[in-house]
Amino acid sequence: MSFLSEGKTDVINIFNRLRKRDFSGYFGLAIKNSLYQFSTSWVSQVGTLLFTIIIARMLLPELFGLYSLALSTIILFASFSDMSTGTTLMKFVSSALGKKKISKAKSYTYYLLKVRIWLTCFVAIVLLAASKFIANNYYHKPIFLALVAGVTYLFFSSMVSFFTSVFMSSNNFKQIFHKEIFFQIVRLVIVPLSVVLTLKSLMSQESIILIIILALTFSQFVVLLFLIARTKRLEFLKGTLKKISSLEKKKINKFMLPLSATALSGIFFGYIDIVMLGKFVSGEFIGYYRAAFSLVGAIIPLIAFSLVLFPIFGRLKGARLESSFKKSVKLASLTSLILIPIIVFASPLIINLIFGKEYTSAVPIFQILSLIVFSTPIIDLYTTYIMVKGNTKVVAQFLITSTIMNIALNYFLITWFLSYSQFIAVIGAAIATLISRYLLLVGLVLFKKYKMSK
Repeated sequence: MSFLSEGKTDVINIFNRLRKRDFSGYFGLAIKNSLYQFSTSWVSQVGTLLFTIIIARMLLPELFGLYSLALSTIILFASFSDMSTGTTLMKFVSSALGKKKISKAKSYTYYLLKVRIWLTCFVAIVLLAASKFIANNYYHKPIFLALVAGVTYLFFSSMVSFFTSVFMSSNNFKQIFHKEIFFQIVRLVIVPLSVVLTLKSLMSQESIILIIILALTFSQFVVLLFLIARTKRLEFLKGTLKKISSLEKKKINKFMLPLSATALSGIFFGYIDIVMLGKFVSGEFIGYYRAAFSLVGAIIPLIAFSLVLFPIFGRLKGARLESSFKKSVKLASLTSLILIPIIVFASPLIINLIFGKEYTSAVPIFQILSLIVFSTPIIDLYTTYIMVKGNTKVVAQFLITSTIMNIALNYFLITWFLSYSQFIAVIGAAIATLISRYLLLVGLVLFKKYKMSK
C-alpha cells in the first residue's frame, strides 16, 4: 500500500509541476526532458509500429521475415560501431557542461566523433567481407545483396545515433523530438513507395529486400543532414577547438571500454534471437517473431526513463540521487504492472487487428514477450544508476554474462524445440529471451542491495 501511495504522490507532484509550467531545478528539468522523451518515444513507436504494420502487411510473413533477418543482421553489426561512444559522450559532455567547462565539452565531442567514425568504417568493411558467407553459408537465404547495401545503412545510422547523443548530452531533447518526427515522415513515404514499385515489377525476393534496405539507407542519410544542420546551433560547439590531453583520453577510454558491453548486450538481446532463428527456421516464422517483438518494442520506451535520466543522474549525488532513482523505479514498475495484463488478454485482438489474420501465429509469442515490459525499463534504470556510481565494470560483467546465457539458452531451446516444429522453436527463442532478462534484473537488484549499500 505504501508503494501505491508514494507512486500516487509522485504522479500528483508531477501533474502540479506541469500545470504550473514549473521546470525549475533538477526535478523540473527531468520532467521537461521526460515530456520531450515521452513525445519522442510516442512519435517513434507510433511511427515505427505504423511502418512495421504497412511493411508486414505488404510483404506477408515470409518476405517480412527475410527483411527482418537482413535488417537485424545489419543492426547487430552496427552495434559494434557504437561501443558506447554515445553513452560516454553523454557522461563526459553533460558533466563538463554542468561545470561550465564549455571548451572541454566541445573537445570531448570531437574526440568521440573521431572514434565513432573509425569504428564505423572498420565494422562496415567487416560486414562487406562477411556478407556472402552469412547469407549463403549460415542463413542459406536470399539476403546477400541486402547485406551489401547494409554497409551504407550502417554508416549513416551510426552517425545519426551519435549526433542524437550530442543533443542528449546538452539536455536538448526538443531537437531530438523534431528529428524523430522528420525521420518517421521520410521513412513512411519512401520505403512503402519503394515496396509498391518492386512488388508491381515482380522482382525476386532478393531484389525486393535490397530495394527496401536502400530506401531505409536514403532515409537515414536525409535525417543525418537534418541533424548536422541543427548541431550548428549548439553554443558549446562554437569557438576554438582545443585538443584533449592523453590523460583525459585514457580516462574516456577507461570509462568507455567496459561500458561497451552494455551497448552490445542491449543490441544482442533485441536481435541475436532473430539471427539465431535465421539459421534454423524459414522466413515466415521469423516474420511471426518479429511482428510480436515489434509490438513489445513499441511499448517499452513509453515507460523507460534511463535515456532522460542519465544526464540528470550524472549531476546528482547522495540522497538526491537515491531519491530520484527510487521514484523512477516506482513509476516504471507501476506503469508496467498495469500494462502487462492488458497486453496478455488483448493479444489475439491486437495481433489480428494490427497485422491481419496471416500473423495469428504470433499471438502466443507476443504473450510471452509481453512479460519483458516489466523487466526491461527496470534493468535500464538499475544499469544507469550503477554506471553513474562508477561501477561500469560491474555492469559490463553482468551484461556479458547475461548475453552469453541468452545465446546459450537460445541455441539450446531452439534446437531442442525444433524437433517438434519450427513454430515451437520460435517459442523457445521467446522463452530464452524472457529468462535471460529476468536473471539479469535479479543480479542487478541484488548487487545494488548488498554491495552498493555497504
